[in-house]
Amino acid sequence: MRPKTYRALNLKLLFLGILIAFSLLLLLKSNFTPSSQNPSPNSQTFVPRTKKGKITKDCSPICNKIPYSIAQTLIHYSTSTITPQQTSKEISVTARVLDNKSPCNFLVFGLGHDSLMWSTFNFDGRTIFLEEDEAWIEQISRKFPMLESYHVTYDSKVNQAENLMDVGKGLECTAVLDPRYSMCLLALKGLPSEVYETKWDLIMVDAPTGYYDEAPGRMTAIYTAGMMARNREGGAETDVFVHDVNREVEDKFSKAFLCVKYMKKQEGRLRHFTIPSHKDGLDRPFCPE
Repeated sequence: MRPKTYRALNLKLLFLGILIAFSLLLLLKSNFTPSSQNPSPNSQTFVPRTKKGKITKDCSPICNKIPYSIAQTLIHYSTSTITPQQTSKEISVTARVLDNKSPCNFLVFGLGHDSLMWSTFNFDGRTIFLEEDEAWIEQISRKFPMLESYHVTYDSKVNQAENLMDVGKGLECTAVLDPRYSMCLLALKGLPSEVYETKWDLIMVDAPTGYYDEAPGRMTAIYTAGMMARNREGGAETDVFVHDVNREVEDKFSKAFLCVKYMKKQEGRLRHFTIPSHKDGLDRPFCPE
């Protein structure tokens, strides 16, 4: 096994490499996009926006600099000694999907040291983070005010997982409904309205805490992510990622409620599922045979 310092260095180099390449790609696009698709350089304007979509600054007549949010991300990861919990290979699984789908809608259960990275990978999209620890939200918000995060509470506990698995087999839990109106005890009903009303292209379940018996566990987060994907309008697929599948809850609940047949890849402790909408096929089984 390599020393921990080597792993941290490799992760940092990976982040910097990806972010620098992404920044260069943006610059190349701004300089070499055919004129038939864009205004002339003399009239072209880059308009940074806040997380609420409001215009914050007009950089006229043209800006071909690295966007401010990406510059901040480069500075943070090049100077920080803290690296995300996911490995470089695990991160690359989600990064490849984001590369194809961004800008898009990305929902993340958990607010952590990798949040700035995910938000930057989804540049110009909307990335929302759901976090159980209010003090941690305040700390991160002071440091990175550009991140959109919300406090959520969980009523479940890891030591209830076995009972909740049995509950999840009932008809009230396999019926495809908006989680707000579901009768299933696994459905999260107290999330912000934005979460229920947005069509999510990607969902990452990397929270809440789940490594001891009295912790909330990820049973309800995994179930709700799968239900949001199945309940999505328009027939589009949703990519769902679950981290820490080396643990019993994440392993069993992801297989049961995101379905083994929907699993595309497992890399280390990360599983990637692609779940189709069930709205256009009411006879579709909860999990394919």
